[in-house]
Amino acid sequence: MVRALALSAALIAATPVLAEDGQETVTTFTLDNGMDVVVVEDHRAPVVQHMVWYRAGSADEPIGSSGVAHFLEHLLFKGTDTLAPGEFSATVAANGGNDNAFTSYDYTAYFQRVASDRLELMMRMESDRMRNIRLSEEDILTERDVILEERNQRTENNPRALFGEQMSAAQYLNHRYGVPIIGWRHEMETLDMQDALSFYQTHYAPNNAILVVTGDVDPDDVRTLAEKYYGVIPANPDLPERIRSQEPPQTAARRLTYKDPRVSQPYVQRSYLAQERDAGAQEKAAALFLLAELLGGGNTSYLSEKLQFDQQKAVFSGAFYRGMSLDNTTFDLLVVPAQGVSLQEAEDAMDRAVADFIAEGVNEDDLDRIKMQLRASQTYARDNVDGIGNRYGRALTSGLTVEDVQAWPDILQAVTGDEIIAAAREVFQLETSVTGWLMRDDEVTQ
Repeated sequence: MVRALALSAALIAATPVLAEDGQETVTTFTLDNGMDVVVVEDHRAPVVQHMVWYRAGSADEPIGSSGVAHFLEHLLFKGTDTLAPGEFSATVAANGGNDNAFTSYDYTAYFQRVASDRLELMMRMESDRMRNIRLSEEDILTERDVILEERNQRTENNPRALFGEQMSAAQYLNHRYGVPIIGWRHEMETLDMQDALSFYQTHYAPNNAILVVTGDVDPDDVRTLAEKYYGVIPANPDLPERIRSQEPPQTAARRLTYKDPRVSQPYVQRSYLAQERDAGAQEKAAALFLLAELLGGGNTSYLSEKLQFDQQKAVFSGAFYRGMSLDNTTFDLLVVPAQGVSLQEAEDAMDRAVADFIAEGVNEDDLDRIKMQLRASQTYARDNVDGIGNRYGRALTSGLTVEDVQAWPDILQAVTGDEIIAAAREVFQLETSVTGWLMRDDEVTQ
């Protein structure tokens, strides 16, 4: 479901949020023009990561213009009134840093990692391209060719990627998550200056952006710089409400077979429509997260023990849950059959294993082990400035709050085995599923 866009009522001026163990301090405030700012301090190294996240991704694109969000991401590295094409990244590199950008369904993000005394320079340049890009027709043609070639390399030349596109398109009957982030090729080929500028002028505004600064910084200094560079940019008074087409009730299981002579290893995949992490209500998502870990999270998982070692029906098995999204996400199962095992046999074995898991219930020792591993990984994650910024940025552009991010580790630790089984019974509904077989042209389906 669509959630409110506000970070939370707690995003008031200079509000520090201290993690329970005292290792992560987060300060939040909102500029007068509506831009939200999150500062995460880490003074162990003189490094800062500066990120601007827009609440605009491929799922926010106009119908018929798939790929424009990613296209615009590329175009923002062209010139502005004060920067020549390519000068932005060249300046970052000349100052010993690195920069890049990425687009997903729910956001587009731009970042630079530099020495902390270069933060002001990064803000000056990033705020400049928030509203002042200058594009030529040559820029449009050049970058359109670039994104088409990117699709060739990452999708057209990869049967697994093409299969994944078909799975998503079948999973989402009405929602834009069924459209690939990079876009459908036939629509990418028609993207033009008007498409890019329309998306830019609509969504690239301070009241649709979140500034996330992590590393060796002082929150008051960040506030001063943010007000100087971002605070002077007018809000977009016509920013549209973030309303998306929603899924109708899914009442019929779907199946597809994708054949490609380039397939080296056939496999079975099934995706189920699943609940995402919701602000203030992450418990069900936490149960699904742990379900994925227990069921198919590695060589010691339930599916692995059953299918790979006990029955020797598979050479790989996995379960995957992508909980970080604005709207409903998916829970996926994947089985790569062993030599001599058909896709149908692999699928049947997968179904029996899932049914057995639900019937037997959660092994408490396995659950305790996974929770301990999570505690360790969450502690180590605080050493990664890049990862910290991504964790907060992805969450906030997906409708969560700073408080939700901070609460997530404790919510995971509190999940019980009974709650995990209840989540499994709820999510594994064939009516909301898509089952796909990826196979070579010469393979039989039985």
